[in-house]
Amino acid sequence: MRLNRILLSTALVVVALVVQVTVLARLHLPGAVPDPLLLVVVGLALVHGHTNGAVIGFCAGLLADIAPPADHATGRYALVLCVIGYLVGLARPETGKLRSATVPMLVVVAAAVGSTLLYAGVGSLVGDTAARNVGLTSLVFTAALYDLLLAPFVVPLVMAMARRVQPDPLSADGPSTMGGSRTNRVGGQRTGLRRPSRFKGVKRL
Repeated sequence: MRLNRILLSTALVVVALVVQVTVLARLHLPGAVPDPLLLVVVGLALVHGHTNGAVIGFCAGLLADIAPPADHATGRYALVLCVIGYLVGLARPETGKLRSATVPMLVVVAAAVGSTLLYAGVGSLVGDTAARNVGLTSLVFTAALYDLLLAPFVVPLVMAMARRVQPDPLSADGPSTMGGSRTNRVGGQRTGLRRPSRFKGVKRL
């Protein structure tokens, strides 16, 4: 990842985590807690692709794991967001541009449901049964609902900012040319290529 991508991704992740911990987690909404951190990972993965999405998701989840008042095992949410970032990145179109707003919204719902189930599944493996006690069905429904309501205000903004630091949409997960590839010129001229808390009572950040 280039330096400008790293700086932007870091800033977005930190802002989302602060908002989640200081504002959204204190609203005491029924069921799950809205997760802007997940939405940031989704937006960045849709622009930068699956490899960068996995890296961003892991780093964002690890930061959430160690941010107080985390009450779960370190690395648990890092694993969840790493998987989500990778899978969401696979939905990135080859052109890097989405033609409809329907796709991001469907991706958000799938990511919200998937992250909730994966987090609860990992918790059950380490002996955390809080999700089962709270009600997994309610958590899945409210997580998808809250994130879907929040997504129109977060995901398009994140994607627009990410595209500004990635002029060439094909440069996310492989080499590409900036401003279009140059073909061989007539007359033997050489070709120049440029390098281009979530759950109340289950997981609180």
